[in-house]
Amino acid sequence: MNSIKKGDLLFAEPSVIGDVNFNRSVILIANHSEKGSVGFILNKKTNYNTSELIPELKYEFPIFNGGPVEKESLYFIHSFPYLIKNSIKIKNNIYWGGDFNKVIELINNDKIKKNQIKFFLGYSGWEESQLEDELESSSWILEKKETSEKIIFKKGVNIWKEKLINLGGEYLVWSNSPENPSHN
Repeated sequence: MNSIKKGDLLFAEPSVIGDVNFNRSVILIANHSEKGSVGFILNKKTNYNTSELIPELKYEFPIFNGGPVEKESLYFIHSFPYLIKNSIKIKNNIYWGGDFNKVIELINNDKIKKNQIKFFLGYSGWEESQLEDELESSSWILEKKETSEKIIFKKGVNIWKEKLINLGGEYLVWSNSPENPSHN
């Protein structure tokens, strides 16, 4: 049995049909307990940016699709728990949430840069044992290695492809296949 922990990464298994929400997704697990799991998709940008949703910010940040749950709510992960009160530790120097007014102030005062925070619309959620069941059915590849800030904040949308290339074998074919098979 896979023991999922906060800070682990999930890589969606390749699929021809694909799930619209999770096809080619890389998800950071932000919380995991016997009651369920919460995570954020790291590699799917939305068509929105922060200037559209947070006009008081003087800098523009991309907004990512965090998942299919509560898509009308904005979430964020960062590496500033000592500056942003009420942050929840995920792993090492990666934190979730906190005082949003302080985030706006820190960004406007050049204390937080684009490679130190990530914004999401919605999140990915699983009920009790649902994620374990999905792992058992090979819907996900669980990455238990040390999750670095570079992967979380700096890597782009190619993180899924890079993982499949590193896995090699049958995954190499999937890494170069088009997202939409009809474009093949």
